[in-house]
Amino acid sequence: MTAQPNILFIFADQHRHNVMGCAGHELVSTPNLDGLAKQGLRFSEAWCQSPICQPSRASIITGRYVHELGVIHNTGGFDPEWPTVMKQLQTAGYETATIGKTHYHESYQPPEEDGAIDMRAYSPFVQSFGWDYVLEEYDKYLHVEDRLRTPYTDYLAEQEILDIYRDQIRGVFRLTDSHWRGETSVVDQEHDLTSFLTAQAKNWLKQRDSQRPFFLKLAFVQPHVPLIDDPRWAEFYADATISLPDLTPPKAVNDTWASYLEQLNSHSQVQVMDDDFVRNGIRHYLGMVSLVDQKIGELLDTLKSLRQLDNTWVIYTSDHGEMLGEHRLWAKMNFYRGSVQVPLIIVPPGGMQPHVDPSLVELTDITATLAAIGGAAAPAGCRGQSLLPALTEPQAGRELLHARLGNYAAIRSATHRLTMHLKSGTACELFDLKNDPAEQANLINDPALSSIVSDLQVALLDHESSDDE
Repeated sequence: MTAQPNILFIFADQHRHNVMGCAGHELVSTPNLDGLAKQGLRFSEAWCQSPICQPSRASIITGRYVHELGVIHNTGGFDPEWPTVMKQLQTAGYETATIGKTHYHESYQPPEEDGAIDMRAYSPFVQSFGWDYVLEEYDKYLHVEDRLRTPYTDYLAEQEILDIYRDQIRGVFRLTDSHWRGETSVVDQEHDLTSFLTAQAKNWLKQRDSQRPFFLKLAFVQPHVPLIDDPRWAEFYADATISLPDLTPPKAVNDTWASYLEQLNSHSQVQVMDDDFVRNGIRHYLGMVSLVDQKIGELLDTLKSLRQLDNTWVIYTSDHGEMLGEHRLWAKMNFYRGSVQVPLIIVPPGGMQPHVDPSLVELTDITATLAAIGGAAAPAGCRGQSLLPALTEPQAGRELLHARLGNYAAIRSATHRLTMHLKSGTACELFDLKNDPAEQANLINDPALSSIVSDLQVALLDHESSDDE
């Protein structure tokens, strides 16, 4: 056993914060995540720094805010010169590995000219951010391109099931009328992408040099859309009674917000969102979450068999959430709880007395926490605060949380959440989180709350003007 602790960082894609048994979901089966929560610290009010993939991932590896990094869309811009927590851990003696989705680059489509492209060609670029070992995958939509190869498409080809897999993904392809339709995979559970990535992580753990501490990030691609779960979990949820979320759509309180809501409605394809359609999508989303949970259990068993679990910190979170039909919306790209709030569980080696912490925290805090666990300094410019003190005594948490997407930014206090269009200076949303935790009544035009709006706007603009460089 090494003197320094190992770190297992499990990073899901698009996992809604409350779709876990330990978070109060009455239907989803997540015994392994629940088990982690029973021996660790679960934060019930954690925000990501952008409710979309690339900016959120840029923020968590650096601990900086997305406006500081200049990554406010899914359009690349990752700089290998950034100080990252992985580089800090390498300096502290850690062997680092990332398996699954990184999304550090946007070159996911083959060139227009004839010829193939292999995702593994980007491994040196990903390694330059502080990873010793890279096995990269991306959203399933990538896999339909015949000329593009990934480790997973090669695996499916070896199993002689790549063609039927591709045909199914094409049937629910991005932003077609069937995009949000829930389906059962034509691929057995053992060949699912979640299973494949877990197997790769287990193999890496078994083959690595056990004399060095490790930092392993297993970045699941699911439960990101398409809403396709494996046949075993699909059968488990087939006859389940699925409760509908509140499908009341957001109100267009001004012209600026009306324009953005049109984009959200178009992306969610509200024209096909009848009750049965939503229930079906939720059913298959739950199946994907349950498979992620199942594979987490297998990975923990592997660590136990290697006699490494008792010296390993386990952290579970996600890059952002999933609306799952709430407010008549799918996916993310907004600042409702379902989109911007994330699950967050921290388990020290050997466990602890379980605790649910309602403090306001951010994913930037995970950056600082990872560094602290490894005995390393946080990367230069990190805005996060280590959460390790919260394991032993109550902490005040943050007064304000921040998130940004494109020209929109949000700020949250313990009592209110405000959304603002930065270019025009238009305040678009205000919710009273104490009296309206479901964020149903947009109070932005209530004159009695003008002082709250003004105070939050000042704080938001002050944050957006900040830069450590």
